[in-house]
Amino acid sequence: MTFIVLLIVLVLIVGYLVSVYNGLVRARNGYKNAFAQIDVQLTRRHDLIPNLVETAKGYLKHERETLEAVIQARNAAMSGLAGAKAKPGDPEAMQRLSGAENALSQTLGHLFALSEAYPDLKANQNMMQLSEELSSTENRIAFARQAYNDAVMGYNNRREVFPNTLVAGHFGFQPAELLQLEDPAARQAPKVSFS
Repeated sequence: MTFIVLLIVLVLIVGYLVSVYNGLVRARNGYKNAFAQIDVQLTRRHDLIPNLVETAKGYLKHERETLEAVIQARNAAMSGLAGAKAKPGDPEAMQRLSGAENALSQTLGHLFALSEAYPDLKANQNMMQLSEELSSTENRIAFARQAYNDAVMGYNNRREVFPNTLVAGHFGFQPAELLQLEDPAARQAPKVSFS
């Protein structure tokens, strides 16, 4: 009789541990899927930038440094995204991505501020369309980042509560990093109004 009670207790404990492990796996997969949505939107943003620079190039001949800075910032952001894609949630990768995207937002903001001084560029139909697409993409990035951060918070909460923390530590479930922008001004979409 004692053997049966011990066996039942053991089965319940193993079942609970399996349930905790599976819950952690689902939460980790959830934040990785949420990061995939960020990847889609950031890739879209990065793909729009060369067209934007090409359109502005003819008008901003004397502002070559600004155009080159935008391209360099885009390349750094693409590199940061590639690193974060390889390790979604990794603190170092998320910080590099945040810094690179922050720098890109700042250079884009500078490009748009500079374009205000060129009425022909402001009135260019292609430039207006690209800026509208970029603005829309910035909004999508914000929503995707919020979904990712919510998924990371859920995962981190799940892995840190007791007794889940024992299972998480034993099976190597590391904490995931939120995707945050360091500069509060960069949290806003770049101003792209040409009216």
